[in-house]
Amino acid sequence: MKTLSFSSVSISSVHRMPRAARAARRITVSLAVGAMFTLAALAPRSPFIAAAHAAEAAAPAGPDTRPEIVKRGEYLARAGDCVACHTAPRGKTFGGGLAMETPFGTFYTPNISSDKEYGIGKWTADEFFKMMRTGKSPDGKLIYPVMPIAAYTKVTREDSDAIFAYLQSVEPVHQPSRKLDLRFPFNQRELLLGWRSLYFREGEFQPNPSRSVEWNRGAYLVEGLGHCSMCHTKINLLGGSSKSEQFAGGLIPVQNWYAPSLTSDKDGGLGDWSIKDIVDLLQAGISDRGAVYGPMAEVTYHSLQYMSDDDVKAMAVYLKTLPDNDPGRKTGPSATVKPAVFENGQRIYMAKCATCHGEHGEGHLQHYPPLAHNQSIEMDSAVNPIRIVLNGGFPPGTRRNPEPYGMPPFAQELNDTDLAAVVTYIRTAWGNHGQPVTAKQVNELRKAPLH
Repeated sequence: MKTLSFSSVSISSVHRMPRAARAARRITVSLAVGAMFTLAALAPRSPFIAAAHAAEAAAPAGPDTRPEIVKRGEYLARAGDCVACHTAPRGKTFGGGLAMETPFGTFYTPNISSDKEYGIGKWTADEFFKMMRTGKSPDGKLIYPVMPIAAYTKVTREDSDAIFAYLQSVEPVHQPSRKLDLRFPFNQRELLLGWRSLYFREGEFQPNPSRSVEWNRGAYLVEGLGHCSMCHTKINLLGGSSKSEQFAGGLIPVQNWYAPSLTSDKDGGLGDWSIKDIVDLLQAGISDRGAVYGPMAEVTYHSLQYMSDDDVKAMAVYLKTLPDNDPGRKTGPSATVKPAVFENGQRIYMAKCATCHGEHGEGHLQHYPPLAHNQSIEMDSAVNPIRIVLNGGFPPGTRRNPEPYGMPPFAQELNDTDLAAVVTYIRTAWGNHGQPVTAKQVNELRKAPLH
């Protein structure tokens, strides 16, 4: 049985790629039920130079057509996963139209191709940058925070201009953006003023002079351009998140996948991960600590595998320094499980899982990570292990791991009671300290739609 891991970035399992996973990660902000632009910028060179401010003042009105700028913008757009949101299944690249279901209605991603009527072909570099910095469209409309405006405001002018230059170079798609289908009162953009007063602070990323250039680069990518907190921070009823809970993990609304902690918390975070393990997971999709599935697999497939080694390492360096949000937490002993449940789970595990993951959960690296002492198995939330056993899946096929090994689904083979038993077994055997799961929990996720 394949384990789940720290997935940025989020961990889950759907189908092999690219389309089924595209919509998965985008519904991470509860109130974010509209959409404008999902344009992350992950630059291959350092943005922390004073000249960036001078460049901003002298920035051209139109796109910079120099080949090296366009190429750099392509890197940024690809690393930012723009295509995954702004390309509908079987649709044209950057033509928009991807439907995203939320608790408040459906929004459709806009056309951001170079088309002058329906895309952003008439925009200027100034207008594009203003949108990134202020979270407002050129006509002054407030952008719904499904675009991570609180993160993208940190993007430098240099990076914004490069992305704009690339988008202006792509083929125009002559099709209108679909209107948002939101319920009242969420279709009233004016209400976003309240959200912005609580959760939006305009301003470019400011490096920490006491930290290294590499650390600051990683902070810029993770906090701003990579917008990792969108998934890895618990979302409240207002569609915002508490600063004190940043990167501490949370359930992704609607998708029913849990994005684990990225903090130094050794119970569920990255406290005892090596830099190499983090880099491998982000860039290759597999590491000695686990593999990515579902929403995180989509991020790795479309984005992170194409990032430079230096950028991915910088992100890992920064992530390793995130403080434990709950330093008082203590790792407890293994949970007490009814003997009959434990024995049933052990029987099923030995019959269906041990061949790949080992009789004692030791795994077979790297394709079958260990289940024993695996943080993603032991987390308070049992959503991910239940879903991966139900639905199976593949890590993404990447340049470093082009032929990934898969996990078969067991939804048709195991009833709710048996599936709960085997998940309970792997969460409590071999010294694991996860809590048992119930047949009711399994049934609720069995009925949940796949995202």
